[in-house]
Amino acid sequence: MNWFARWRRTRILKRHPVPRTDFETAVGQLPILHGLSAAELDHLHETASLFLHGKNFAAAGGAEVNAATQLKIALQACLLILHLDEASYRGWNEIILYPDEFLRLREEVDEAGIVHHSRDILAGESWLGGPLVLSIADVEASGQADGVNVVLHEFAHKLDMLNGDANGFPPLHRGMDAATWARDFSTAYADLCARIDAGEDTEIDPYAASDPAEFFAVLSEVFFETPALLQQEYPAVYQQMRLFYRQHPLLRLAEEIGISA
Repeated sequence: MNWFARWRRTRILKRHPVPRTDFETAVGQLPILHGLSAAELDHLHETASLFLHGKNFAAAGGAEVNAATQLKIALQACLLILHLDEASYRGWNEIILYPDEFLRLREEVDEAGIVHHSRDILAGESWLGGPLVLSIADVEASGQADGVNVVLHEFAHKLDMLNGDANGFPPLHRGMDAATWARDFSTAYADLCARIDAGEDTEIDPYAASDPAEFFAVLSEVFFETPALLQQEYPAVYQQMRLFYRQHPLLRLAEEIGISA
């Protein structure tokens, strides 16, 4: 970080910090944040303050966007990058909020050149180089350590997109092995797809089998929300997530409730 970036960061944190009482209230409402150390909470407070200063929130579909919702989004988005580069969400600045699930019209051309139109009902969406879209109703249900988190899901897509289209292979850190990442994720993805095809009712959301990008996003949700499930189902993927996010939520949450991980 050059001198100007450091000066700008300091200036923003001095002039536009999230009020500490608001921060503590929001943290208390999000069980996935419980167990963070005092130093991590201080860093999360700073990162969320910078995030809120740098992103624009826009309402759509009659949504009412309040500061509490924005903060809840910021805290969970910044949990993903708590030990990563603060600039990980660079290159875009708009978050669009709908009151509930929203409709997206899709147009696809098949191999024969025939155009097909479909309508998808979504809780969230991330665009490469563009905005991120969320349902407020689903935001409010996120962060409860139950395995489902639209905020983590869509922001994981944004991390995946740092090196192009989302494909389940985000830019890895120095010291991480790309071949090992590909092997561990491919093996787990193939296993989940096979289990779903066989009619098994998997604890991991079957949506993860849609494609490798969705697999990475869904398993990012599981990693932070219900880490014991990911460790049980795909321990090699859990280890890769530990290396990528530089966090160990299974240990953190276990210590929070007083059990061994």
